[in-house]
Amino acid sequence: MWYVASQKTGTSALGLQQVLGLGSYETAWTWLHKLRRAMVRPGRDRLMGRVEVDETFLGAEEAGVRGRGALTKAMIVVAAEQAGRRIGRIRLRHIPDASADNLQGFIDDVVEPGSLVHTDGWVGYDRVKAHGYRHRITFLRDHPERAHELLPRAHLVVSLLKRWLLGTHQGAVTPAHLDYYLDEFTFRFNRRRSRHRGKLFFRLAEQAVQVEPAPYHALVKHVRRRRARRHKI
Repeated sequence: MWYVASQKTGTSALGLQQVLGLGSYETAWTWLHKLRRAMVRPGRDRLMGRVEVDETFLGAEEAGVRGRGALTKAMIVVAAEQAGRRIGRIRLRHIPDASADNLQGFIDDVVEPGSLVHTDGWVGYDRVKAHGYRHRITFLRDHPERAHELLPRAHLVVSLLKRWLLGTHQGAVTPAHLDYYLDEFTFRFNRRRSRHRGKLFFRLAEQAVQVEPAPYHALVKHVRRRRARRHKI
């Protein structure tokens, strides 16, 4: 736990296996996923104030397919607080598509009602105001600026996330476990200004005793089910 918390950009299962001299890659992978589940504090506060929300894709480019029509890439939605010109706290989630049910469900879960939610003009955000939020909409087609200049905090978070996944994990993250990597990135990002690694270790240890146990078979059961369905087909 100390090693994981003290690494500024985290570590891969292979890196943890080598550092601790573990005989099994599976053991290192399991330990890391147990800790990732502890990186989300039960009952954590929702974001508030001014919050940018946007969604994007993770994965390789698809020939002939652009934007929200992509088929095989993993879609994520990001919410980023505005703290002056800086980014405050963030939240991330893997979603199946950019429907209003998924996007509004995410906003309801992570943003405090009454906050100002800034999005683009996608129809999936049409319910924001009706759910008790102030809603600022920027229609990208009507602005000469690029999207990353209109929602700069959300786009910067996405850029840093992609760099982290490629750098620390060499992009070897499956959609089945993506949410837990998003939880780790969020945990580290929201504590990025902490000057003392010991505080991260303390917070991780404190949260680890609050979450339910996560044995190996529970970590991989949904992956095995997917494989079984493929074999049947």
